[in-house]
Amino acid sequence: MADYQTIRGTATFEYEEKRSRFIGTAAFADTEEAALAILNRVRAANRTARHNVYAYVLQNGRARFSDDGEPAKTAGTPVLEAIHHAGLSDVIVVVTRYFGGILLGTGGLVRAYTAAASGALNAAEHLSMRLAVDCRLRVPYPLFDPASRLVAQSGAQCGDPVFDDAVTLHWRMPAGTEAPLCAALEELTRGSARVEISQPFYAAL
Repeated sequence: MADYQTIRGTATFEYEEKRSRFIGTAAFADTEEAALAILNRVRAANRTARHNVYAYVLQNGRARFSDDGEPAKTAGTPVLEAIHHAGLSDVIVVVTRYFGGILLGTGGLVRAYTAAASGALNAAEHLSMRLAVDCRLRVPYPLFDPASRLVAQSGAQCGDPVFDDAVTLHWRMPAGTEAPLCAALEELTRGSARVEISQPFYAAL
């Protein structure tokens, strides 16, 4: 599976058009349940708002949007297009509108929802998600330093070692790149210790 771009945490952006306030909230969501939970939190925090328009795109290709009472294709569709334009997945954007008393028309609505959604996405920290594996290796104390050096030199993200009657090393690295390091570690331990490798999963590397 290919790498993909997403965002970290939550970001907001506010846009005003003819006294209507549009508050864009962009957040990481890697499941529909997570996306809907964020939507419900935004709705709960903005109970007096006229509309809470949303769109989300998941890495598995699932996408949904809602105009939440706005004219068709003037709200949810622009928000969804803003996510696609940014090249992001596992993201939900909710745009909350507080009506200012002046009708904006089709063009005004599209412009405002696009601006609020794009602003929130631009304000967010973007991440590249790659398929990764978590690895662990248990070695005797005399091999701790040389094994640690091999792991560090590989460019892996090293976790804290665990010390008891031996030392357990933990690290994370891109899936498919672990074979040379594993071979070097097995040579170091003369085959007495074998690297345990997790199933691949997406992570920020």
